[in-house]
Amino acid sequence: MSDLSPINPKPYLRELINKPIVVTLKFNKTQYKGELVSTDNYFNLQLRNAEEFISGSSKGKVGDIFIRCNNVLWIGKDLSKTEDAEN
Repeated sequence: MSDLSPINPKPYLRELINKPIVVTLKFNKTQYKGELVSTDNYFNLQLRNAEEFISGSSKGKVGDIFIRCNNVLWIGKDLSKTEDAEN
């Protein structure tokens, strides 16, 4: 049986505030990694110290950004930052 089960997105996103996350956009194989500052009822996102990745390669730091909800494909914890903190 799979470990994946549906979760309520609002509490999940609230738990991620002030933590490192990864946001995958719907187009151009673009991802942003940064610290989630805030989210709203429409799932718009504000990130701090964000870094842009296209097709897996870093394009550099972009700083503070706002990502509109309709561009987002996927949001999750930045496991690479979590592993670094544990080591």
